[in-house]
Amino acid sequence: MGAPATAEASEWSAAAPCDAIAELRTGVVTAHRAALAAQVALQRALWTRAVGTPLPSNSVGVRATDSIAVRGQQRAADSAVVPAGEGTSFALHGVPGGAAGDARISTAVLGGHQARTFGAAVESPANGEVSAGETTERLGTGIAAPIAGTQRSVAGPGVAVPGHRGTAPVGVTAPVGDRASRASVAAREGAFKPLARTTRTELDRAALESLTAGAIAEVFGPAYRRDGVEVVARLASGEPLALNAIEAIELYGGTGDGRVVARYDGAPDAAARQAAEVFALFTGMHLCLSGSTSTAATEPLRPPSSPARPTDQGYSTGSAVAGRVAAHHTLELIVSALDLVPRPHVTGTVSFSAGEPGLSVEVIVTEASGAGVGPGEAVPSVLLNEFHMAHLARGDQAIAMGPEFAEYTGVRATRLPTGGLLLVDRVREFEGARGTLDHAAYITEYDSPADSWYYADTANESMPHFVYMETSLQAALLMGYYAGPTLTQPGTTLSLRNLGGTATVLRQVDLRDRTIEQSSRLLSTTILPGSSLQTFDYTLSVDGQPFYTGETMFGYFSDEALANQTGLDAGRPAPSWLAENPTAEVRTIDVAARRADPHAPLCSRRTLALIDQVEVVDGGGKHGTGYLHSLRPIDPADWFFARHFHLDPVIPGSLGVESVIHAVQEWLLDAGHAANMADPVFRIPADIPFSWRYRGQFLPTDGTVELEAHVKALHRGPHGVTAVVDGSLWKPGLRIYEVTDLAVELVDRRA
Repeated sequence: MGAPATAEASEWSAAAPCDAIAELRTGVVTAHRAALAAQVALQRALWTRAVGTPLPSNSVGVRATDSIAVRGQQRAADSAVVPAGEGTSFALHGVPGGAAGDARISTAVLGGHQARTFGAAVESPANGEVSAGETTERLGTGIAAPIAGTQRSVAGPGVAVPGHRGTAPVGVTAPVGDRASRASVAAREGAFKPLARTTRTELDRAALESLTAGAIAEVFGPAYRRDGVEVVARLASGEPLALNAIEAIELYGGTGDGRVVARYDGAPDAAARQAAEVFALFTGMHLCLSGSTSTAATEPLRPPSSPARPTDQGYSTGSAVAGRVAAHHTLELIVSALDLVPRPHVTGTVSFSAGEPGLSVEVIVTEASGAGVGPGEAVPSVLLNEFHMAHLARGDQAIAMGPEFAEYTGVRATRLPTGGLLLVDRVREFEGARGTLDHAAYITEYDSPADSWYYADTANESMPHFVYMETSLQAALLMGYYAGPTLTQPGTTLSLRNLGGTATVLRQVDLRDRTIEQSSRLLSTTILPGSSLQTFDYTLSVDGQPFYTGETMFGYFSDEALANQTGLDAGRPAPSWLAENPTAEVRTIDVAARRADPHAPLCSRRTLALIDQVEVVDGGGKHGTGYLHSLRPIDPADWFFARHFHLDPVIPGSLGVESVIHAVQEWLLDAGHAANMADPVFRIPADIPFSWRYRGQFLPTDGTVELEAHVKALHRGPHGVTAVVDGSLWKPGLRIYEVTDLAVELVDRRA
């Protein structure tokens, strides 16, 4: 989690916000809520036009988010907030002749994608470097198709569904490889994470007809069946089925957000809507809102005044589109945006092999009429699910946490990370109550798909260390915040920071395609002027077997408290060991040069390229066993600032710990410890407790991150070596992070 601000919360005193600040805050909230209300009003208009009944409301107050996140493939430096363009009208699903002039949208082009939001500007959060999508080749029709040989049929009684327990339907397709190997296609950081997974990537007419009857789990597999979720969603509800077959569904195809190739016999606009509906069902969006239904809409890609290209494609008469019906043609949907905020939705563009004008399409999933969407309402069997997590990260906190938290929407406040750093999915059980701050117990879940970006970018054999930290700390703090410590100080801006903890890996386990269950307890809450402190303990398990345990402390701090940073040394100078030993003989490991070689093994890359070089003093450091030092510039456009946190950017403390691990890994390789290994891998060793303390925060404007590690022990065993280090991290002039007994294991997997 984020790097906190000071050593002792009790040393801080809270200053009451001045009248001007309070007035400004009230104005911001009021303006923001007006924009959100306008957004939802226009979505309600779309719904009403489509189905003839008003869009349902809910008891906690339905609000849209302040922006729709558009996942681009560029780094943060290339992202920007782009003013909304002129709106164009949608032709609505189920409305003959469309709804020209009745509903307007705003358009913005960000990072090569086209994004749409109803009545508001569009914000593009920073993304990391892209990872590979499905390999395709271009056909004569202009439709991209997967290259043959990238998938194989799976025989037998069924196959494991990634990220969920259970099996998939017999005779479907699945990527080559097992869970222990790296995914052949990795999600980029920030890519949409489906609520359910299937190996089925092709659908015949019979399967499509089953989807029109609501048999979603029967088509895609048991992962699409959740306790407490009433499945009402249907494909092509209210209109004839235009699709004849789905030839390919690619989760990360197209520009990285998804792709569908389909054959159709009916009207092109109906086929476009239905292809987008299939993709929405494929991603499991309906599972976060019990009883939900979807509305689809299309619009021309060219301005209405542009002349259509002449066609002579053998159309028959009687179509809903310019009097024509295509026969046995192909379409390609390229998904440009999909999200759960403000409601689950898919946006994309559709091109047709028959030369029909291209279309934009959007599908919006909405709750049943009169249904609530707040805690315990969206799905009765769980308190919070993926929908609430997304809103807590960057949407409407009243939806995420309940109406008491409405004032925190649209302003800097306590939030979960967003994008690829959001590492908790559901709160399955909760024993506690709002306002009870001295104790609570709860069980959360996090699905870790094998194609997650961090598996692709880490040098570790399995999950990188920072994900262990982040998923456990996010799950721990979540219900502590839900209990309401910030509600005791209304009108005060309180930011969340982790202060430290201790954690131990109990056993090594490959977490790809596993659901991590976490049992957490809130142990205490201390309310102080301008801040609050909470302590927790937690245990992570897979299939009922614990593998990681720890305890931690979080603080909620006012602006004044955050500004009063004294670091780990009470404001006193604390130079690095290298600064105190300027005559030490130093050699340098060029990490950036090694990373530039795409074939270099055991190298953290892309989003996890956290260090560029390591200075080594052999036999140096506090323990005389070795010393490592690294200095890295901070780029305000670094991807993690947009993720951690929305409106409150700081470097995650866990990534500071991860950077120390990378320095140790590079040192072990440079020292030749992998030279005689047939299959070397990095792991997190079991049964070595490590601890951390944070007393400050790295801001985008801080300039540099400096780290050092003192090699404490180097244990050699029959299969490899384990290094144990103590370390520190500095912002300019202030030591703010400290780690003790941080361990890295390098072993030969074949030994």
